[in-house]
Amino acid sequence: MYDLIAVEFCSLDGVMQAPGRPDEDTSGGFTRGGWASTHLADDPEATAAAMGGQGETHGMLFGYRTYRDLVGHWLEESDPNPFTEVLRATPKHVASRRADAPLPHPNSALLHGEAADTVRALKERGDGGDLIMLGSASLLHSLQRADLVDGYVLTIVPVILGSGTRLFTAPAAPAEMTLTRGVITSKGAYVAEYRRARRR
Repeated sequence: MYDLIAVEFCSLDGVMQAPGRPDEDTSGGFTRGGWASTHLADDPEATAAAMGGQGETHGMLFGYRTYRDLVGHWLEESDPNPFTEVLRATPKHVASRRADAPLPHPNSALLHGEAADTVRALKERGDGGDLIMLGSASLLHSLQRADLVDGYVLTIVPVILGSGTRLFTAPAAPAEMTLTRGVITSKGAYVAEYRRARRR
């Protein structure tokens, strides 16, 4: 079975919405987009820590909106960056209720249907290793409710945003987590990796 690991940026007050760009996600009237990239531009330690220390990655999981936005952004970025080849080469699983959802990027497969069912089936097909989920707040919340998330790599940025979509929303399934890695950067970010301690 694969472990599902959510790799997320969040503020001190738990907001995960639109960390990368001002126009990334303005839903709900959110106007603070790009808050993480502003900080991380001066904190390469945080980026390096967030990308390191994980187990063997067998694939990536996205909600459809994040797949189109995030993967498309990095694959179309002309400047050299550490994400392009990883995103191009790694199998990408995209959860969507649309049976005809177009998947324009290489190595992409559609998980059509209810996410709790399709992601559970995907996890059960694995023989070890990690599925890495980036962003995808709506998908993450549905998988938290279904008790399918096995771990988190959180880059906690020292800002308070006051509003926006948060990492956890009720009702998430209760879980005990163990801290397996933690890095505090000189700029005050905290990169923390948590794994599921045990299932009840």
